[in-house]
Amino acid sequence: MDDQKHRHIRSFVRREGRITQAQKNALQTLWDRYCIEPDKAQLNLDTVFGRHAPRHLEIGCGVGETILELARRHPENDYLGLEVYRPGVGNLLSQLDKEGIENVRMICDDAVQVLGQNIATQSLDAVYIYFPDPWPKKRHHKRRLIQTGFVDLLQTRLKRHGRLFIGTDWEDYAEHIRQVMTAQQGFTNLAGADCYAPRPDWRPLTKYERRALRLEHVIRDFAFARLGPSD
Repeated sequence: MDDQKHRHIRSFVRREGRITQAQKNALQTLWDRYCIEPDKAQLNLDTVFGRHAPRHLEIGCGVGETILELARRHPENDYLGLEVYRPGVGNLLSQLDKEGIENVRMICDDAVQVLGQNIATQSLDAVYIYFPDPWPKKRHHKRRLIQTGFVDLLQTRLKRHGRLFIGTDWEDYAEHIRQVMTAQQGFTNLAGADCYAPRPDWRPLTKYERRALRLEHVIRDFAFARLGPSD
């Protein structure tokens, strides 16, 4: 009974959808080069990337538009992506190989599990969570990624003054995020208490966001900084 009560509720469902032959080929031939299959051990990111550099994590990369563009613009940073949608991962791997980009690595697994088991405390400089699954039906709200326990976990993995960026086009999810983050003592809202942030000009306009705008959805952004002991 206790195990059932405390069982982790996943924020995603694995939907493979249609996968092209090119995506299959990329997964088969480029997996070992760009992807990590962590066990329960903590990752040594210096070993993974072959250097010591600022580390940025994107949760839910989709087809990789954001992480790819950030990696292009900032070769001085290392980017770790978490995504369970294999066609999207295949697309990203193919593009990384085509452009010779070496500062991106991917993990195809549950973000909560990876953060809890594989990412060291105070090891991340920034975390990006753009357009997470809104789980719009009320009975599914418990599956939403942004929950108090998850934010507590993120806080331990971010460095002092590390950044957390979130964006959503679902109004009620935005309100949920605002409430969760307002109650969280470990972060400060960079836009001001209870305020949404302006859309960052460095964030690429992705296919999903363009679709949301065509549907006249309002995009709401958040930007937070992790507080340190003396803040």
